[in-house]
Amino acid sequence: MRAALGRTAGECRGRTGGGWTAQSPSFTVQERGCGQVDGLTFTLTCGDTSGEQRGERRYATYTGGTHQFEGYFRISSMGGSRISLKQTFRDTSGNQGPYFLMAVENGGRLYSVEGGTTLSDAGTVGATVRVNTVNEVGKTHRTYINGSLVNTVASPSGSYYDKIGAYRTSSGNGPITVTWSNVKFWSK
Repeated sequence: MRAALGRTAGECRGRTGGGWTAQSPSFTVQERGCGQVDGLTFTLTCGDTSGEQRGERRYATYTGGTHQFEGYFRISSMGGSRISLKQTFRDTSGNQGPYFLMAVENGGRLYSVEGGTTLSDAGTVGATVRVNTVNEVGKTHRTYINGSLVNTVASPSGSYYDKIGAYRTSSGNGPITVTWSNVKFWSK
């Protein structure tokens, strides 16, 4: 695949470049603890530091190929910290569970939960942030923030799915309200 979908190696402008087919995966809504979902607005209403606190959309599983997610989020309020906003999960028998989680700390630091790598400082309250993930199954999973490549990890073969919303990480707590918009999917 050409670097960053037809752009320079560090940029992403959505599904530019050839060969992409728009997708409309089905989804289920997941609400646990103090998590609430209203369309594309996700809220954790409590500051609990234990238990399962989540309000999310879980999109359909895909296997093989190259899959791109794009969406914009805006945090309207955040009294907590260390809340996952975007996730890519493995859904392969015997290897199910979190694969890539992008979370936000109070103050706006976006980071990869696995390893703690800083991705960007763009996640401040009131800012609109574009997120693209490109999972070339069996090769690489790349994450772009506002068009810049910020993370690349190996992508094992198998099945995956995407999630967006608000999910309290094991070291996090709410409250938070985040709204996603212009959520799109492509594959090739």
